[in-house]
Amino acid sequence: MTDTPEIVDSHCHLDFPDFDDERDEIIARARAAGVTRMVTICTRLRNEPAVRAIAGANDGVFYAAGTHPMSVADEPMATPEDLVALSRHPKFVGIGESGLDYHYTSESAAAQQESLRVHIEAARRTGLPLIIHARDADDDIARILTEEHRAGPYSCVMHCFSSGRALAEAALDLGFYLSMSGIAAFPKSTELRDIFAAAPIERILVETDAPYLAPPPHRGRRNEPAYTVHTARVGAELFGLDYADFARRTSANFDRLFARAASSEGAA
Repeated sequence: MTDTPEIVDSHCHLDFPDFDDERDEIIARARAAGVTRMVTICTRLRNEPAVRAIAGANDGVFYAAGTHPMSVADEPMATPEDLVALSRHPKFVGIGESGLDYHYTSESAAAQQESLRVHIEAARRTGLPLIIHARDADDDIARILTEEHRAGPYSCVMHCFSSGRALAEAALDLGFYLSMSGIAAFPKSTELRDIFAAAPIERILVETDAPYLAPPPHRGRRNEPAYTVHTARVGAELFGLDYADFARRTSANFDRLFARAASSEGAA
């Protein structure tokens, strides 16, 4: 054992082909950096068996599954029952990622909204946290999340949060969490860092979204879970904490939200 503080990468994509040649080494590098737990996200339900296998083969790796909003037009519409059935696996810890993305796929907005409501219902039924992707759709995301929460509560994390202050406040008002990705560490992300700094530390998670969005000093290259530590160091500065305390507190936040991961760590 070392004295390296332990931290969680709450959102990565270990099944993506970017990692096919060295997945074991990438997981080992993450552990060496103190990233002892990871949630790998399935974005198309047809790929769920492969994502499940990665989680099942590696202690400290958990998974979630859903239909990414940018894939909704190309995939069969999931049902709450589909997602509830998948959730019975002990390493399945979240619903999604779902959400709305109008940047490239605004033509499928109606289907994305239908899919989002399906995922919310699954989160409500299972008690597992919803994982939200939001891009250029802040008003609709805030409206739907709020409407649905009034209809029946559920927990949620705004993954890779990079939206505006109004959506951050709406999410926090609902009791949701904001997750910091490498974007928050980019030099020009001053406004985004201000949004995070105004949030309660008890609602902050850290992630990579690997293989995307590598933080400095790796920006522009493939991201990997070990790089969680670079974003977390920026987060620690933002909240006036030392790195070890920030790692401890965000890991406790993860345990609170992803309670199944906390209670079944290492389950195969």
